[in-house]
Amino acid sequence: MPQQASKATMAVVVGVLGIVCCGFLAPVAWYLGNEELKHIDAGRIAESNRGMAQVAKILGIIGTILLGLALLWILFFGGMAVLGAMTGSM
Repeated sequence: MPQQASKATMAVVVGVLGIVCCGFLAPVAWYLGNEELKHIDAGRIAESNRGMAQVAKILGIIGTILLGLALLWILFFGGMAVLGAMTGSM
């Protein structure tokens, strides 16, 4: 049975970028890690890539949580600042 090339390393890189500088990549890393794990479980990719795929999935989950918290922070406090500025100028 031919095996596909693993994208686990790329998924880890995307996960690190999602945490460090570009939060919108974190959900992509989570997705890629999940897909790699599915392919490993199905036998299409070598079992030796499981660790990297799990790391990518975990980085994606952490990055997605941080992204969500950041968006809530911006929306809540940013929205409050706009409302405060609007009421203060009237």
